[in-house]
Amino acid sequence: MSDPKRIIVIGSNSFSGASFVSYCLREGWEVLGTSRSPEAHAVFLPYRWQRTPEELSRFRFAQFDLNLHTPELLDATSEFGAPYMVNFAAQSMVAESWEHPDHWYQTNVVANVRLHDGLRKISALKKYVHVSTPEVYGSCSGDVREDAPFHPSTPYAASRAACDLHLQTFIRQYNFPAVFTRAANVFGPGQQLYRIVPRTLLFLALGQKLQLHGGGHSVRSFIHIDDVSDGTLRAALHGEPGDVFHLSTKRTISIRDLVALMCDQTGVTFDDFAEIVADRPGKDSAYLLDAGLARTKLGWQDRVSLEEGIADTKRWVDENLAVLREQPANYIHKA
Repeated sequence: MSDPKRIIVIGSNSFSGASFVSYCLREGWEVLGTSRSPEAHAVFLPYRWQRTPEELSRFRFAQFDLNLHTPELLDATSEFGAPYMVNFAAQSMVAESWEHPDHWYQTNVVANVRLHDGLRKISALKKYVHVSTPEVYGSCSGDVREDAPFHPSTPYAASRAACDLHLQTFIRQYNFPAVFTRAANVFGPGQQLYRIVPRTLLFLALGQKLQLHGGGHSVRSFIHIDDVSDGTLRAALHGEPGDVFHLSTKRTISIRDLVALMCDQTGVTFDDFAEIVADRPGKDSAYLLDAGLARTKLGWQDRVSLEEGIADTKRWVDENLAVLREQPANYIHKA
């Protein structure tokens, strides 16, 4: 008997989580989404405007805070009976992690350890995907392989690395069915406005200047959220305990050139738009990920080009400009 097509998404209010919910609903899955906050504004929930009413009828939302409601979340997990779970939930900002490091360790380590210790006792769970981050590697040269050593340089990165190491002990001791994904600089429609692509496009649409940290010399490899969602579901279905899957394109670009590309698409001069400011503390210079295992074992490949992804995100900004201009453009920390 095949497993039911049912999946739990922790952190369904996040950009990646909400987009993954939308992707799973499109693929015919029944989804339980959870988050510590009530559902976000619909403009930031792709499943609310990408999916049909019939598809949405297969989605349920429950509000659980990992720091407060572990027993309730575990009960809901058992009741829903999903063979698969993907965890996007984390305190995820880099610079801000220096200001309240204990908040990052509480959520990203302590709360997750408590969750995993309960999940390992639920026999119906066949695969747990832990959405990690390339920040665990720190600054690296060349292409970073999946077995690269950890060298975190911020409280955020250290908290994520600690949780990944904890999960490795559970995999060895309990054969806990955890696999890891690490994606570099995800973007697309529905993303929070403090991220570089939607923020740039929104400020261009509003005629506001953009502050560019450190001159934008950091090199990144940007990937569209649809490609990440595809890889994440493949990891859940075909990954084996302990597998690490990088989801990244082979194309790299500096932040400056990325902003200049968006300026060119809107006919705005880069020098008139960007204001150079000091860099953020502990920011790593490059995440150039080797996605070899995802390509060979999962049959995954990135399909959406950078230009197509920017155009896709620009349409979302333009179509929702009246709403987006009223939304916070800066990160608001929640303990």
